[in-house]
Amino acid sequence: MHKWLKTIGIITMGLAVALVLTACGKTSSNKAQLKTSGTLTVGLEGTFAPYSYRENGKLTGFEVELARDIAKKENLKVKFVPTKWDSLIAGVGDKKFDVVLNNVTVTKQRQKKYAFSTPYIYSREVLVTKKDNTSIKSIDDIKGKKIAVGTGTNNETVAEKFGAKIVPNSEFSSTLSLIKQGRVEGTLNSREAYLAYLKDNPSAKNDFKYTLVPDSKVEPAKVAVLMAKDNPGLKKKINKALKELRDDGTLKKLSEKYFTDDITQK
Repeated sequence: MHKWLKTIGIITMGLAVALVLTACGKTSSNKAQLKTSGTLTVGLEGTFAPYSYRENGKLTGFEVELARDIAKKENLKVKFVPTKWDSLIAGVGDKKFDVVLNNVTVTKQRQKKYAFSTPYIYSREVLVTKKDNTSIKSIDDIKGKKIAVGTGTNNETVAEKFGAKIVPNSEFSSTLSLIKQGRVEGTLNSREAYLAYLKDNPSAKNDFKYTLVPDSKVEPAKVAVLMAKDNPGLKKKINKALKELRDDGTLKKLSEKYFTDDITQK
């Protein structure tokens, strides 16, 4: 009888320990794991205006301000780690920083290895032509036309899909020069790239026009905060902060400051 009771006692204790361990596991998985306690360490290039760049030696830009606002919402300090693109995303896996804010598009391939926040930019495709061009009114009209786009980019994929004659050119300002010279009829790029160019070159409105490609033709690319998959607590905090920044109008304000328009809406 005593032996039987002893056995029951051991089993009960084992179950209790298991429950405690499970509860502890739940608690730790919901807690944001940070490289440095109390600080959000952010990886970015710092050379890509208007997202992140240096002005008078100091980091600034849309994503720099956004990172600061996210950290502030979660009562964290923020530390930026400028890193070349080639090793930027891998830096999250190597624990060099907690997150990457660097105009990173959400793709299925990246989602296999990393986690993403809810998007903070919905990048839509635009078609840019001469202002007096009447032969191209929509994306369907580029078939057989010379369109300048960067090799290996999403813009090239879109141009090929709609039957354009590809003229390789990776520099945006250079593609606009080709349009102005009549050597190509247009270019495809993200709306924010063109808006950022217009912000710095307002007179370009006199030479060019842009047409937004409908979402039904080309689905908007989603840009989000990239982080490690094994850090669900951090993802929860980032998403909470982004929701608050969207709800209080900060996201829209930042977008209009750097792009003259709201590129954060779905």
